[in-house]
Amino acid sequence: MKKFLLVLCLLVLWQWAYASLPPAKYKQLYPGGKCYLVRVQLHDKQGTPYTLDHPEAYLSSRSLARRRKQQLGVDSTDLPVSPVYLDTLRAMGLTVVCTSKWMNTVLVRTRDPHVADRLTGMSMVKSACQVFESPDSVPRPMRAAFHTEFNRWDTISHDPYGITAAQIGALKGIDLHRSGRRGRGMMIAVFDGGFMNVDKIPALKRAKIVATRDFVAPCTSDVYTLVEHGTMVFSAMAADAPEAYVGTAPEAQYLLCRTEDTETEWPAEEDYWVAAAEYADSMGVDVINSSLGYHYFDDKRMNYSYADLDGQHAHVSRAASMLAGKGIVLVNSAGNDGMGAWKKINMPADAEDVLTVGAVTPRGMNAPFSSIGPTADGRVKPDVMALGSPTAVISGRGTIINQTGTSFSTPIICGLVACLWQALPGKTACEIIDLVRRSANQYSSPDNIFGYGVPDFWRAYQMGRK
Repeated sequence: MKKFLLVLCLLVLWQWAYASLPPAKYKQLYPGGKCYLVRVQLHDKQGTPYTLDHPEAYLSSRSLARRRKQQLGVDSTDLPVSPVYLDTLRAMGLTVVCTSKWMNTVLVRTRDPHVADRLTGMSMVKSACQVFESPDSVPRPMRAAFHTEFNRWDTISHDPYGITAAQIGALKGIDLHRSGRRGRGMMIAVFDGGFMNVDKIPALKRAKIVATRDFVAPCTSDVYTLVEHGTMVFSAMAADAPEAYVGTAPEAQYLLCRTEDTETEWPAEEDYWVAAAEYADSMGVDVINSSLGYHYFDDKRMNYSYADLDGQHAHVSRAASMLAGKGIVLVNSAGNDGMGAWKKINMPADAEDVLTVGAVTPRGMNAPFSSIGPTADGRVKPDVMALGSPTAVISGRGTIINQTGTSFSTPIICGLVACLWQALPGKTACEIIDLVRRSANQYSSPDNIFGYGVPDFWRAYQMGRK
């Protein structure tokens, strides 16, 4: 009898475990089969046909105009990676996934787990390290169904901002909008893991999407079939549905960039992020929203430590620290590790000359999950705070929902940064960052929980006019 009961229990457990597994039809073999990605650091850019005298060959007219306005020139970091070196890598049977001219690196794909050792001995290579190993299988992308209209209770007829009045009003962003600054003429790049149904949701139909691009290997041709995280982030800036949901920069132009592999966590995602940042620069973007961060990986040997939070250690942070010098404002989420063992901000939230955003509650209290500072070199982090516990967003199914996380407080700030810069077009990226910090309610006594506090964008505008 005992044996029978034991077998019965095991059978029930097996059935339960089997039933909890995702159906095979929702999984697929990793595209292209088993592979590895290797970051190759090159010694120089010998053989490049590009010159500093003709930057129009690799930067758009809009990008060059942004730099001229801020009296910023081009330098050797802007020269593309040497095509001679790229051809050499391809001749070895390696596939070039992406490059970084700022870092002078190449991300290559291979089936050989030992290729990094082979590359390290080459004269053109400064270093090479593996930054990704593919899993056996990944979920099959599936586009979710979406609502063609909001529920009737989502409409607030007496308020043109609808559900977003509180989260924008807390930053005095509505005052900026009323002055005619809603992001027109500004371009914002959004880095995320996917933008489910952004092309279908009615409230996002008015959004001015200039281009979409996928940087994650293997790339997809349609970022709108992937995860909804980017949809929710994007909606907080770009939506324009009066009396229901209005974003912080509904008249701005947008680039939607997939840089996040949501099925794995490897340092290769830093390479995707950097490639997207350089693409955004070349397209003439003014502001970047990055609700992303890194400090631990599937291979624990690659994890970062607190000592690495100096803005210059992580590959992604080094590139992020260069953005203001290229004339771009990066607005990055602080991270949601405040209640975990790590607690600190993530990379590239530690970068220099960026706005790192934490989350507060409707009562102005620090959201307990919001990551804290300081950086390893003693800089105040986060920089500023916005409503993130919760934030009203539009889901990938087209419904208005409340979400918690610094991922969602960040785009509220980002959209208003674009509006502020529209109002003060003569300012540099660093000057805009400084104005946002100085307008915040704790600027005179910052700490590493609230940073400089909650910014007042109307005050920032008034200060900027003086």
